[in-house]
Parts: sequence; C-alpha cells; structure tokens
Amino acid sequence: MHIRDIIEFIENKFPLDLQESYDNCGLTYGNRLNTLKGILVCLDVTEKVVEEAIAKKCNLIVSHHPVIFQGLKKINLKSMNCRVLEKCIKNDIALYALHTNLDNHYDGVNKEIMDRIGIESTEILLPKSNTLSKLVVYVPSEHINNLDKALFAQGAGGIGDYTECSFRIRGEGSFKPNEQAKPVLGKKGKREFVNEIRAEYLVRNTDLSDTVIAMKKVHPYEQVAYEIIAIENNNKEFGSGMFGELPKEMTEIEFLNQLKLNFNLNTVRHSAFREKKISKVAVCGGSGSFLLEHAKRIKADVLITSDFKYHEFFDAENEILILDIGHWESEQFTTNLIGRILNENFSNFGLHLTEVNTNPVNYF
Repeated sequence: MHIRDIIEFIENKFPLDLQESYDNCGLTYGNRLNTLKGILVCLDVTEKVVEEAIAKKCNLIVSHHPVIFQGLKKINLKSMNCRVLEKCIKNDIALYALHTNLDNHYDGVNKEIMDRIGIESTEILLPKSNTLSKLVVYVPSEHINNLDKALFAQGAGGIGDYTECSFRIRGEGSFKPNEQAKPVLGKKGKREFVNEIRAEYLVRNTDLSDTVIAMKKVHPYEQVAYEIIAIENNNKEFGSGMFGELPKEMTEIEFLNQLKLNFNLNTVRHSAFREKKISKVAVCGGSGSFLLEHAKRIKADVLITSDFKYHEFFDAENEILILDIGHWESEQFTTNLIGRILNENFSNFGLHLTEVNTNPVNYF
C-alpha cells in the first residue's frame, strides 16, 4: 500500500470541500507515493507524538488538528510546530490532518460524542447550505433505468433518510445532426424526434464531478443534454453540531454525573442550573459557543461543548444549560473514531492510537 491509498479513502468519505474556510485539512507534509509502513492517529501533533511515530515505525501521522493553520514564512525551530515539521522531514514521516471536514460530517466527531452519551434520533444542529446541486438529464425512455443505476451508485438521489430519489417528466426531444456528428439515433442532416425523459437528481457537490462522469459513460448520446442547478437548501448530512434525545430524561445532576463518568471529567464549567429535567441534548466537539442560539432555537435543554468565554455564560438566559467540558476533553475520542474507520477498511498495515496525552490545559 501507499500513503495515497489512505488519503484517497479519507477524502472520499470526508471530502476536503467540507472544511471551514479558516482550516488547513489534508496532506500537510509528505510524499503520497511513499510505501505505507504504519499509521499513528492522534488529536494533536507534538514532538513527543512524532517520537512515538518513529519508535513505532510509522511513516504517516493522521491528526485531527493541523500542524499548520496559516502559512509559514520561516521554519526556525522557535515554535513547536516548526520543530515538529523538522523532525517529520528528517524522518520522512507524512502529516495528514482530518479536522473540520470530520467535524462537519454526520458520521464525524459529534456523532461519536452523541453515541458515547447514548443520544438517539440525532440530527445536525446547523446544516450547511450551498452543498447541493440538482442534475437534470434528458435521456431516451429506454435508457432511463441504466441511467438511474449509474447515478444512484455514485450517491445521487439521496434526500435525508431516503435514497434513489428522482423526478421524471416524459416529453419529446428533437435534434438535427450535422455532417461531423456520429448520431446513435437518426441521420445526418435530418431532424429527429425522440421520446425522452427529463430526469432530475439531487447531488452533493462533493460527488458532482464523479456523478457527471458516470452519467456520460452510460448515456447513449454523443452530446449529452444536461443541466447543473445550484441548490440553496440546507444539507442535513453536513454541518456544525448535533442534537438528539435521551432515551430517558434525567435531572441536571444525574446527567452531569453520567457525563463526567463517560468522559473521565474531574470538573465541568457550567451556567446556572435551571432545575429542569434534561431530555434534548445538543453537542459540538471543540469550540462551539457560536451554536448557542441555534441550540436554544431547537429548545435543547443542554449544550455540551468547550471554550466558552466568561460573558458568554450570561447568554444562557436560563433558557438552556451550558456545559463547557474542555476542548481536548470534548474531542478526546476522535482518535478512536479515526482509528476505527481506518481499521474497518484496511487491515494490512500497523495502525496505532497515540499513547501521548496532548492536552495543553492542566488542572490543579
């Protein structure tokens, strides 16, 4: 296997198009063509993590947080990130970051948190917009089933919990081939009329290129008539945060105690107790204060996240309970998630989860 095999798998499942504009996901350093020797999965890349990769003979580090968020002008070893890069370069270790494209995926960081808490009927809290397109294709009636099969195989036609969705309108198409054309139907210089179907499919933008290629392969015409229309609808498969319901409502103290147990927490920063039962739960791994109003809008009883500032706790307004459990603490199981996904799809290389605790925040 090569490093590119892992990269292609990751980016097919968690497309880079899902990352936020400020982010820097993908291959930070390394040669995709290198033979893969082993993978070390971590939340953050520190010097100790690189030393661990060297000791375990891993030449690919897959981290959640990127080593570089913004462009570097100098590598002078004064910062930890520069020292990490130098050590990786000297030891030919590739660095790959799987950050907000994992955060924004339905099966990503927030789903892992929800599963560990035991939340059911989970949904994206703030769905992304401008991630969908409508593909409109005009095809002879007798070829519609082949077209359906090819496009559905690429993931087209998915709407929420439903797959293989399409819309059809029957009509009549016409065309007149010129002398250079090689028509499948009709003759050069003569206008032809054909019973056609206008077929419409919803397509994720991340799958659009592959879907169009698949469409052209199975379409009988030399020149395919099709349209791509941008859709502004929210995409419930991608976005920030997640919410769902507890199987059984709990008191605030019961819920906090259970949360501390599940996430190995010694302390939790929180807003004032509301003296109300907890039923609907919203979460966001990492920094999620920007989702507070959205959590209140869907009438969540609690928002679990991190990095709330002092004055932001006032914004709870007794409408919701804010639980700030810490950035590292909220994402600590992301390494398990990435490792599990890779193990389920690849079994012919050494995969290790880091044993280094990279949490930079300490408590006394």
